[in-house]
Amino acid sequence: MELTGAQALIKSLEAQGVEVMFGLPGGAILPVYDPILDSSIRHVLVRHEQGAGHMAEGYAQVTGRPGVVMVTSGPGATNVVTPLANAFMDSIPLVAITGQVPTSAIGTDAFQESDITGITMGVTKHNWLVTDPADLPRIVAEAFHVATTGRPGPVLIDVPKDVSNATMTWYEPSEADLDLPGYRPQMEGDPEAIQAAVDLLLAAERPVIYAGGGVLKARAAGSLLELAERTGIPVVTTLMARGAFPDSHPLCLGMPGMHGNFTAVTSMQRSDLLIALGSRFDDRVTGKVSDFAPGAKVIHVDIDPAEHNKVRRADVAIAGDCRMVIDEMLAALDAAGLPYDDGARAVLDPAATPADAPAGARPVPGTRAADRPAERLAEWRAQLAEWQRTFPLTYEADAGATGQGGGLKPQFVLETLRDATPSDTIVASGVGQHQMFASQWWRFDHPYTWVNSGGLGTMGFAVPASIGAKVGRPDRMVWAVDGDGCFQMTAQELVTASSERIPVKIAILNNAYLGMVRQWQEMFYEERYSEVYLSPDLPDYVGWAEAMGCVGLRVESPDEVAPAIDKANDIDDRPVVIDFRTDAFEKVYPMVPAGVSNDEIVVDPSQAATLAALRTGGAK
Repeated sequence: MELTGAQALIKSLEAQGVEVMFGLPGGAILPVYDPILDSSIRHVLVRHEQGAGHMAEGYAQVTGRPGVVMVTSGPGATNVVTPLANAFMDSIPLVAITGQVPTSAIGTDAFQESDITGITMGVTKHNWLVTDPADLPRIVAEAFHVATTGRPGPVLIDVPKDVSNATMTWYEPSEADLDLPGYRPQMEGDPEAIQAAVDLLLAAERPVIYAGGGVLKARAAGSLLELAERTGIPVVTTLMARGAFPDSHPLCLGMPGMHGNFTAVTSMQRSDLLIALGSRFDDRVTGKVSDFAPGAKVIHVDIDPAEHNKVRRADVAIAGDCRMVIDEMLAALDAAGLPYDDGARAVLDPAATPADAPAGARPVPGTRAADRPAERLAEWRAQLAEWQRTFPLTYEADAGATGQGGGLKPQFVLETLRDATPSDTIVASGVGQHQMFASQWWRFDHPYTWVNSGGLGTMGFAVPASIGAKVGRPDRMVWAVDGDGCFQMTAQELVTASSERIPVKIAILNNAYLGMVRQWQEMFYEERYSEVYLSPDLPDYVGWAEAMGCVGLRVESPDEVAPAIDKANDIDDRPVVIDFRTDAFEKVYPMVPAGVSNDEIVVDPSQAATLAALRTGGAK
């Protein structure tokens, strides 16, 4: 069967199971847009190529399938560099297809030419410049294989216009046709390393499971839950792992890091063993690296061996897929004779026995009482429980739902929104204070319900990512929690949502500032607010929302919050934007200032005296 390169490209995408792509046509990619008319693939026409990339990321994060974005050459291609960099940092499977000037014009500074393979070399797992249409089926198969295996990530295929127009003979590429020398992701853990890790785990008295985004990428949430309950070891979930372990679970300590809660941060500092699963010791988690968890041994499980010993030297480093390695550890615990002791049940009921184990658990003959988690970890659990009671997340709710400046408390808005939506609601966020408030105050009990930009910290991520998430999971309610600064960067994609009938809901926490920048200027720059004020009324967010085909609402008083959310939840035929007028003086606590030890965590002012007394008393 003779096909053009363009037809072969679309047929190859269909063969990979692609159901939807996000993009914007232009001259160099125009030949590829023609066969889309005859394809089963849904194309979502965006208003800016960056939006297409973030939509593909949101789609990928909630479905686990690779997101696909297609744009033209030159500025079209360079506009997807930020989403590619974002996906690279957060290990999101993304396939970008870019048009390119004809091969004869490459290198001549032709109209809309850019060396996109060179530009993106540092922010993709791999990229290809196609020079022969006969290579397209193989290259597309390679691209999807690379994007979705090992440590997931973005790839790019650059297709010159003459290659799209030339003809080829169609074939179905086999696995043997793939040309990926040296690409062999390690999936199974080394048995000796697994045993060494289990030996450390069984000896630890103050262990913490440090769960990162790799747990979600590996579809390992179920295995993580079993490991925690088998061993009774508490779990912290990083910003990229929210939902990987249920927030409502008694063993969940919440989010660590610069704006993590006190117990999560301090548990890592005082631990004697960190079991790092799919986490990369990011600087926002470690604080000052030399002072991070100084007494802890480290088990580091990651499918990317480049992460091992990059920031913190591991006592046991295991290269492999998180789910497979956790399952191997569980099997080793069986072999070691660790009973299904009590796990979470010990937190609630210290008298729990193996007979109380949930269905499907692995009861094993008992061992010495000292080896049972309930006894060995009793003192540690008591300490964690005391920290949780003493330093919970808090804000001055007793002062009312409005803050010092008269605006709404963002925490109050988020609590109300959280309680008014289904537990499996998908929440996307931009970057800044609203992102931290959302991660802190939402309750994530389901995996793949938190969509955000972690490593790169991309402002403007929320709106397009929420659209992609809704396309991927149309059965779920999708809310974007955005800031006024972030919203202004990509709000035009709500035109896409309106025209495509994608009913996302946007909560703008509008404090009229670049909120996180303002917080730093207030705390560390003597309140010198340089270039950070945005104005609450310019633009008119309600008017802008309505102009884009959305329902626009404005909320200024506490008693309007719940009714506005209820109204938004009832609308399912178009996007909704709510402009919540929040207080500019409200800051995100706790906070670990940049460059200092996590031991110097700053808590809410209402807890400062208690923490000072605890430090003076030599808290352990």
